[in-house]
Amino acid sequence: MNEGAVMTDPRAAEPRLRLLGITKVYPSVVANADVDLTVLPGEIHAVLGENGAGKSTLMKMIYGVTQPDAGEIMWEGRQVDIPSPAAARRLGIGMVFQHFALFETLTVAENIALALDEKIAPAALAPRIREVSARYGLPLDPARRVHSMSVGERQRVEIVRCLLQSPRLLIMDEPTSVLTPDAVQKLFVSLRQLAAEGVSILYISHKLDEIQALCDRATILRAGRVAGTATPRTQTAHALAELMIGGDLPTCTLAPRAPGEVRLALAGLNIASPDPFGTHLRDITLDVRAGEIVGLAGISGNGQQELLKAISGEAPVPQADSIRLLGRSVGRLGAAARRRLGLGFVPEERLGRGAVPDLSLADNALLTGYLAPSSGMLRHGLVRRGAVAAFAARAIERFKVKCGGAGAAATSLSGGNLQKFIVGREIGLAPQVMVLAQPTWGVDIGAAMLIRQAIVDLRDQGVAILVVSEEIDELFMLCDRIAVLAQGRLSRAVPVADVTVNQIGRWMSGDFAAGATDAVQPEGAAHAAA
Repeated sequence: MNEGAVMTDPRAAEPRLRLLGITKVYPSVVANADVDLTVLPGEIHAVLGENGAGKSTLMKMIYGVTQPDAGEIMWEGRQVDIPSPAAARRLGIGMVFQHFALFETLTVAENIALALDEKIAPAALAPRIREVSARYGLPLDPARRVHSMSVGERQRVEIVRCLLQSPRLLIMDEPTSVLTPDAVQKLFVSLRQLAAEGVSILYISHKLDEIQALCDRATILRAGRVAGTATPRTQTAHALAELMIGGDLPTCTLAPRAPGEVRLALAGLNIASPDPFGTHLRDITLDVRAGEIVGLAGISGNGQQELLKAISGEAPVPQADSIRLLGRSVGRLGAAARRRLGLGFVPEERLGRGAVPDLSLADNALLTGYLAPSSGMLRHGLVRRGAVAAFAARAIERFKVKCGGAGAAATSLSGGNLQKFIVGREIGLAPQVMVLAQPTWGVDIGAAMLIRQAIVDLRDQGVAILVVSEEIDELFMLCDRIAVLAQGRLSRAVPVADVTVNQIGRWMSGDFAAGATDAVQPEGAAHAAA
């Protein structure tokens, strides 16, 4: 049993939450069908399933964001209606959402103050934010503006906002997707402490090792229905994955190959961040060759945002020669010009930067696709709607995106399905250089393997690929070479076969001189040995 965990025998206590026959139907999809779920006081209960299995919809009904079409919600032994999040909070239910609801121009304290039911001035709230964030290992500066924060840092704001409300049931939808391993472990200590104090936790994650380490019980959803239950500690990660997908787990295979010419070159790139909370980049030098995948590891907030904006063209740099794309100096060129040259880009932030929430998938495909001559979306400057819809449909089919078709709004998709579409869109544009940030963030294990294999296939077609990820195991599985960004400095890029997890960990702290003869490589690293 987990440290601090409680007995989870359903006969041992009155359930804190009980769902009976919960059903939710949308015009194009049955999100949930006749779902039963029981959560006890002090229990950490996982809800597992593929992207689009109905997990987030179910959680939103518990939190009052969405109303069920049928079924009953029992709270501490009595039937309740939960018409709004405010009503849920009054009951003692809090939720950390997968997609953030933050005002970018406001400070951390101002955002949290707006989300609380009690009226507290941001200045008065700041000491509580510092205390709670420090206690739970999620450090925050209350005065910092959200627009200057990485995705991982914004996730901390959402978690701390929820913890300030002292919930009796805490719903966490992919809370660790962009947290560092150390921050995850600190969060787990806090969650176990909350559970020991009697708080119930509903926990959604695609990271099965987390489920095994943290959760007492698990309910598996498949196509909106309960497919079974399990005790995670008695199951292997592979067995849990197969329960989720209802079949064999896909694999990702990376065969050795000789790289070609340099297609993306960074040479002595220096950037002084205009943001007082940003990270200055110092003498960044890196080559990415045709037919290879280079991984970039590092803790969020060490210069990843600044580097990705410089490479993508969102923030052109004064030194034209410091960034070369396909042999051309592009440092001063904007994002559109670089895309026309053959750059594909998957940003870490899906909604807002990767896709416009209210636009259809077809229109979101057009936003970047019109710049690629191979897409055929434009003719004589006019949009070919049929070609746009066909392109979007191909991405949906190839990456098994669960949605209402090419006309579905981006915001109607689950986070993982939107991520699959964005990756599919960029790959479908046949780039010569591809840059991906957190490519499998919030994606279920089956879909993650699909995305990883698609990236490998792109590499085997001769594309130069740069992957920025906080998932070290993912980088060892995917990459030919790996480097680390720490405190605005970049380590040397070394073959995966010549580096270890321990060495990468030390590099992430900024100790680039560290060796690693005492460590063992994770599974998936052996592919580079040849």
